[in-house]
Amino acid sequence: MRLFHVSEEGNIDIFNPRIPKREDLDKGVGLVWAIDEKHLPNFLTPRDCPRVTYHIGEHTSEHDKAVFFTSPEIQHVVIIESKWFQTIKNTHLYLYEFDPKDFEVQDEIAGYYISRKVQKPIEKYVINDLFEALSKRNVELRIIKNLWEISDQIKSTTLNWSLCRMGYAQPRL
Repeated sequence: MRLFHVSEEGNIDIFNPRIPKREDLDKGVGLVWAIDEKHLPNFLTPRDCPRVTYHIGEHTSEHDKAVFFTSPEIQHVVIIESKWFQTIKNTHLYLYEFDPKDFEVQDEIAGYYISRKVQKPIEKYVINDLFEALSKRNVELRIIKNLWEISDQIKSTTLNWSLCRMGYAQPRL
């Protein structure tokens, strides 16, 4: 298993545990967050870019595969708003890879892993073309005007889905 932290900052040498902002997590324990390789495409956008992502899971129905994917070869989709196109085009990301030994799964469907220990990356990769990075991972990128309709639709499917940074999304139409 490979674990990564994705950042727009290219000069991080050490990851110190931070107190989580999420209300459902213990505020007394600092964490270092990582994402597994399968779910990495969900984070190959600028940090604040709102997005709807989904992929085929163990319980995904044939109906949902037929409705939400353009071809059988595609198993992962990232949808962004058109106003983010130029930002994505001009953003460089850094992937910091971690040794997974000190990490434990926090959310298997989302691919989130956590460590309570200081982490030093074992490798750093630079991604200069986010569109190419998604394409190389066989991820379909969709660019639409507004995310709210698809976010509402996807919640009632059998797909594994994630809604990221929706607070930055365009208002509902």
